[in-house]
Amino acid sequence: MTIANPIYDSVFKFLMEDERVARTILSALLKMDIVKVEVRPHEYSNSQRDTLSMFRIDFGATVRESDGTERIILIKVQKTWLETETLRFRQYLGVQYQRKENIMADSREGYALPMVAVYILGHKVGDVEEPVLYVRHDAFDYNENRVTKGLPNPFIDSLTHDSIIVQIPRLHGQINNRLDKVLSVFDQTLLTPDCEHFLNFDDSLYQGDEDLQPILHRLLMAASDADTRQDMNVEDEYYSVIEKRDTDIMMKDRQLAEKNALLTQKDEQLSQKDEQLKSTVQLLLQNGINLETIASNMNMPTDKLQQLLDKN
Repeated sequence: MTIANPIYDSVFKFLMEDERVARTILSALLKMDIVKVEVRPHEYSNSQRDTLSMFRIDFGATVRESDGTERIILIKVQKTWLETETLRFRQYLGVQYQRKENIMADSREGYALPMVAVYILGHKVGDVEEPVLYVRHDAFDYNENRVTKGLPNPFIDSLTHDSIIVQIPRLHGQINNRLDKVLSVFDQTLLTPDCEHFLNFDDSLYQGDEDLQPILHRLLMAASDADTRQDMNVEDEYYSVIEKRDTDIMMKDRQLAEKNALLTQKDEQLSQKDEQLKSTVQLLLQNGINLETIASNMNMPTDKLQQLLDKN
């Protein structure tokens, strides 16, 4: 089966706008029983942001706990192809903490809704080999003992958030759990030979799974949609420009580093020559030849030789 590649922003947006699909994917990522999700409008301006360099989509999710109670959490999904977005991730989350609509409706104290940040990355995070990382914040006392009494607490939850990091390049078709199965549609080793817009996906993997079948259906629709295919072409053109820009910057940085290395080498050579000249002058002075005579024979100003001798 040929499906659209969800690493593209246009395809990912089309995929996650379906409530059932978003609920299935987010439930697998968060390992929670999410009974309802809704896309939340968000406005975030960043004049330094490269258009299309980062895709964001926010959800309000109703989560059912093991005791049957339900609560609302915020899920901030951010996806990028570039490796230089860390600061922008932080800027965006900082803005979200300040938004009035992210305050608990029944909270007189102004507690914020619990937040989970999901980062879907088109690049690797250093040498970390796990395709999915869960970064959680525990509480400790002075002696490093974990504190559990009184937690969770809305005040603490308002100030900290958990994170989930997905490294798409680390997905290699190994299915060990429910999440691996869900994320298999992102596996870039399944790219079609002639076009990165599509993946050759084994639909038998989702066979008989009523929750996962809508994901394939949505990606099949995206693959056949002319507007979505055009949007993918636009993204390709954009990222080729970004790649060329980054390559040019890298080459200029390399050239500058080479020039700096040459200047450093020349400075070292000049320093060595000065030391040799200083040693020669000192030797001549020790042999009773005055500085004026030495300067005359070397065809150099006397004061310059004096400066050389005074130099540490």
